[in-house]
Amino acid sequence: MKTSDFNFDLPAELLAEHPSEHRDEARLMVLNRKTETIEHKLFKDVVDYFDEKDLFIFNNTKVFPARLYGNKEKTGAKIEVFLLRELDKETRVWDVLVDPARKIRIGNKLFFTEDESLVAEVIDNTTSRGRTLRFLFDGSYDEFRTKLKELGETPLPKYIKRAVEPEDAERYQTIYAKIEGAVAAPTAGLHFSKHLMKKLEIKGIDFAEVTLHVGLGTFNPIEVEDLSKHKMESEEIIIDEKNADIINKAVDAHRRVCAVGTTTMRALETSVSSNKKISAFNGWTNKFIYPPHDFGVANSMITNFHTPKSTLLMMIAAFAGREFIMHAYEEAVKEQYKFYSYGDAMLIL
Repeated sequence: MKTSDFNFDLPAELLAEHPSEHRDEARLMVLNRKTETIEHKLFKDVVDYFDEKDLFIFNNTKVFPARLYGNKEKTGAKIEVFLLRELDKETRVWDVLVDPARKIRIGNKLFFTEDESLVAEVIDNTTSRGRTLRFLFDGSYDEFRTKLKELGETPLPKYIKRAVEPEDAERYQTIYAKIEGAVAAPTAGLHFSKHLMKKLEIKGIDFAEVTLHVGLGTFNPIEVEDLSKHKMESEEIIIDEKNADIINKAVDAHRRVCAVGTTTMRALETSVSSNKKISAFNGWTNKFIYPPHDFGVANSMITNFHTPKSTLLMMIAAFAGREFIMHAYEEAVKEQYKFYSYGDAMLIL
């Protein structure tokens, strides 16, 4: 398989700048892999495709406000700092991306507040835009994290050209988000409302949760034509015994098991054993799923519409078949579905 096998024309106006007015009223394209048929619905209709004891698996990661703005010492130049991951809690060392990167060198200091209560020193370079920062803050760890939250902004993807709005803090977060650690939302889950969750519950549908802290690697373009040479960035996964048990019981009972989002699917496929059992897992994954791939757990999935040549499109092509998916995407463009993080959804059965 080559990267160019996953290219298609995506008109710029189909990239969603805002979410749908109500979470569960985004549009839903339903794909049936057996019959290779396509239906057009609303997201809240998803409840009609599942029965009692079927299972939805959600990614309960929580997005933190990862985008900060500081000023460079002496010049006062405005620098965007995107927090990627905490390396050391004690010394407050973080991996970040900086923009514009050409202005930021080892030894530079960045000031985030006028009273200089939060300052960062650049202690290393990691990649072209990557830096390691040591934050200087006179207060407890909890006070430091509170200060980062106060100053941070909802980390909307760069393709959204508008300024962050107050509603983004709520809408770029799933309603079941629990464990903080993601710098991008697991976007398929954004369509679930409290009302829809209640309807699923009343129907007797079971829920399980996994955690995969989504990193910026999810947006990284593939720069090689041969897919076997692409390296994914690592992301952290946590699956506990209780949820592994719920998932294994549903698989054993041959229920419909739905992975909500590519991040959930990636967590499942990382932790599944050769006998199709999920094990409790606490670690990192750099698993890259592309055709052909034998999926071990979920037999249905919910996902948003992805951009051309993206690793996410490759994963769903592995799940539903490349030709069927590319045909469905042609249909989605024709029918003016909205793409990407705040876009519409697809249910693959």
